[in-house]
Amino acid sequence: MRHLLLSTALLLAAGPALANKIFVSNEKGNTVTVIDSESWEVLTEFDAGNRPRGITISPDGTHLYVCASDDNLVRVFDTETYEELPSLPSGPDPELFVLHPSGNPLYIANEDDNLVTVTDVETRQVLAEVPVGVEPEGMGISPNAAFVVNTSETTNMAHFISTDDYQIKHNILVDQRPRYAQYTDDGTRLFVSSEIGGTVSVMDIAEDGTPTLATKISFEVPGVLPEWLQPVGVKVTKDGSRIFVALGPANRVAVIDGESLEVLDYILVGQRVWQLAFTPDEKYLLTTNGNSNDITVIDVAGEKALRSIPVGQQPWGVVVSPN
Repeated sequence: MRHLLLSTALLLAAGPALANKIFVSNEKGNTVTVIDSESWEVLTEFDAGNRPRGITISPDGTHLYVCASDDNLVRVFDTETYEELPSLPSGPDPELFVLHPSGNPLYIANEDDNLVTVTDVETRQVLAEVPVGVEPEGMGISPNAAFVVNTSETTNMAHFISTDDYQIKHNILVDQRPRYAQYTDDGTRLFVSSEIGGTVSVMDIAEDGTPTLATKISFEVPGVLPEWLQPVGVKVTKDGSRIFVALGPANRVAVIDGESLEVLDYILVGQRVWQLAFTPDEKYLLTTNGNSNDITVIDVAGEKALRSIPVGQQPWGVVVSPN
């Protein structure tokens, strides 16, 4: 009997990991769709305010934060019950945000007011408002949390804001309409996508956080007009070996070698691919496809699309619950 119990315990310990929840913000549907990462079935869909776009989750997986852009606030939900919790002040027209690795505070881009708002998620108080360039959009944070990066769409700059004093320490000019900023896990590089410029700017990051523009990555797909190649979402594997870039109306995700920075392939996905998210094990990459109202599941190792899952109207952002 003892051997049977031990064998059963070992089998349970070696069993598959619990499924994660995938949360997708639907910009025109005003909802969030919830998907099971094991069965790939839609679990539910709930109201998320007016024009939900940016979406993220607390490190402990208990709270979901959603930029309700037309409500001028960040809505907060319980990830188990989907109950709405007290909202957070965000400044006008919040679009994208990034959470401090500790889970507090939240750094929010206010597109209409040319500000980055810093909000304490526990006290629900605004800690600072940082003036930046025109039409701030993308938000990124260095792995050591020393700098927050904001991209301004009209000024065409990446602004490096110190998290100590909320002052801009560096400004780097990039191509037209920058949309997203993504550090590598080791903090030595930063990638900034430029939607209209059609490029991804690659910056080398010194030990003190100082950025230097190193090169720019451009894209070319046979049969696709150059003006359709519009880089938006960017994700980098933990080991830095692959960079994935959503190319908007080109309906492709570019696969880039992390060392040579050469484009290796293009993965065909849904229509107007916008944002990206890995599952925690990086086995899958998820894309939001705004015009086909679905998400695509990509096999990261095989670098190929596996399936599409219908969601709400005009999916915009995606986040996966942590293990």
